[in-house]
Amino acid sequence: MVPQLSALKTKPTISSLGFALFLAVNATAVWGGVFPFLPLSIQTESFTTAFFLAQSLIFALSYLASTLGVYFFPDPARRFLVWAAGVPYFLGWCALIGAAYLKAFALPLAVAGGVFIGVGSAGFYMAWQRLFASQKPSVGNRDMIVGTFLAPIIYFALYLIPIAVTVFLIPLVFMPLFALSIVLTSRTVNLDQPMFRDVPREHPSVYRQALADYWRSAFSIGAFALSCGVMRALAVETPEVGALVNLLSMGSMLVAAGALMLTWQLKSLRINISLAFRVLFPFVISAFLLLPVFGNGFLAPFTGALYAIYNCAIILMMIQCAQASRDRGINPVFIYGFFAGIVYMLHDLGYLSGMLVIDLNVFGPQPFTAIALFTVYLLAIMYFVGQGGFKQALSPNRARAEHIELIPTAATPATRHRASASVDAAPGEEAPQKEFRDRLSKQCAMVKKHYKLSDREAEIMEMMARGDTVPRLAQKLMVSENTVRTHTKRIYTKLDIHKKQEMLDLLSSFNPRALHEEGKSDEGA
Repeated sequence: MVPQLSALKTKPTISSLGFALFLAVNATAVWGGVFPFLPLSIQTESFTTAFFLAQSLIFALSYLASTLGVYFFPDPARRFLVWAAGVPYFLGWCALIGAAYLKAFALPLAVAGGVFIGVGSAGFYMAWQRLFASQKPSVGNRDMIVGTFLAPIIYFALYLIPIAVTVFLIPLVFMPLFALSIVLTSRTVNLDQPMFRDVPREHPSVYRQALADYWRSAFSIGAFALSCGVMRALAVETPEVGALVNLLSMGSMLVAAGALMLTWQLKSLRINISLAFRVLFPFVISAFLLLPVFGNGFLAPFTGALYAIYNCAIILMMIQCAQASRDRGINPVFIYGFFAGIVYMLHDLGYLSGMLVIDLNVFGPQPFTAIALFTVYLLAIMYFVGQGGFKQALSPNRARAEHIELIPTAATPATRHRASASVDAAPGEEAPQKEFRDRLSKQCAMVKKHYKLSDREAEIMEMMARGDTVPRLAQKLMVSENTVRTHTKRIYTKLDIHKKQEMLDLLSSFNPRALHEEGKSDEGA
């Protein structure tokens, strides 16, 4: 699937500033190895491990539980229940602060803090996702990217405050501030949108199709999450590097968000997450295989680069989930919970696997060789599964050039017919189609480009122009009728028209020859 981005305005808003503060504060607790604002005396290996395992597992499970909850109990998901995230988040920080003073109870308080912060941080992420998805794409995507860019700046600024003060400011000042920003911004959200009014069990096929369409993207991002989890485990076991990884992860977030923001300023973007994973895959596994060769000197820069990719993928994950909610009219918590649940569970798997490989001590005191081989193996398996596994590999619907065909010398009319048919298209595949079906398709493409319609809006516009009714559109696209009507309103607004006939007149006014000439000039260039 392809998230689309258009012109970006970088002026901070209440929403982007609140999101930035949340990301910065959250980074001070969710990293399993460094608590920059807690006393070092309590940060033993058992304390950090207990916290991270509790926090990360509950964090991932909270997403999966929310996906099921939204499907079976959609009514509560229609409201912004900020308190449901704020209360456990506050209690989690209280537990961490308590561990600094009640050292005899440090370990159980670490587990309690991990559980509460895991639930609270997942709740806040889903609240932000609901907010960004409910806004116009240009507004929601802008606030998301700008907030991600500002978060590392705020994070590094926290080091200017005395540690003893910062640890109390987080639950008493910072958390109420970013919670308040969600409450204030959510008041402008139209809760009558199909994504909030939808009852999933009334049309389960829509949700099954969404899962089928997006699992590969989630799996691709999950592969980077797994890699980062492994590197995190390795960094925790390498003291001279472990202290740098939190700073590197935030620094890479700044670079990734800044690069995405700058690129978006210059041009519109179309990004296919699964394709990006396939392109980056050989570079990532090659870097892992270089790890045993260069050792500690290579660990820190590689971790920083890996986190830059991962952080960029997390931004794209939120954008794609928001786009899916708007396009299909499905609850944003459902699709984001499904996506994030897969990604963060794979991150946890990477961390636990890395710790296990290190503890086994197969290749002696330096674990780099074992980590590299094990991670490359896991990534190769994930790549194979992401490409469809054995089902796709053994499918007859492969590219025609890959087929070896042996035909008897005395071919029967039936075999001759099949052989000639295979020249036109591989079995189960449609014959190659031209870029445009007819004049109307060309006109729709021109209108889409001129008025900056999304892919889904252009698709619906063309189907309407061909005579499809709202019920028919809903059936073909596997969405609710309310979703189709919402898209229709957006199309009419962008085209500045009020009825279907005006849309048809507008389409007729565009000359397809101009598009043809433009294509020829592009080829010449």
